[in-house]
Amino acid sequence: MGVFTYESEVITAIPPAKMFKACIVDGDTLIPKIVPQAFKTVEYIEGNGEPGSIKKVTFGEGSQFNYMKEKVEALDKDKLVYRYSVIEGDALMNKLEKITYETKLEASPGGGSICKTSSKYYTIGDFEITEEGIKAGKEKALQIFKAVEAYLLANPDQC
Repeated sequence: MGVFTYESEVITAIPPAKMFKACIVDGDTLIPKIVPQAFKTVEYIEGNGEPGSIKKVTFGEGSQFNYMKEKVEALDKDKLVYRYSVIEGDALMNKLEKITYETKLEASPGGGSICKTSSKYYTIGDFEITEEGIKAGKEKALQIFKAVEAYLLANPDQC
């Protein structure tokens, strides 16, 4: 087993607490409404969103994947940090044990925020993942993030 780590940063005009609330705290209900082609449904199998909870995400039409199960590893609403692992589903392609994501939002100059994401891909056997192999997933995540940002800019009273 190997571990491949990928880090990224995105800057947004939305303040960190508001973006965290929209993407993380309210994301399970808000994102399927904003981007139904990305996520069709999000349902909790265990728990209610706190650490240890497990949820099933069903992807929208047009996605190459059907579903994934995620385990909430950490949720710190004060420090604006969220960590979860994809533990099941076709996104793992039978070549990954799991994928762990950590997202942290920090204030940026001018009142917006910087979203820092770290992803760790735990491979099975001698499978090697490359940065090229994860670009499509990162692009879809960025599109969802930008859709939430646009929604919040158009609806400033939300979240």
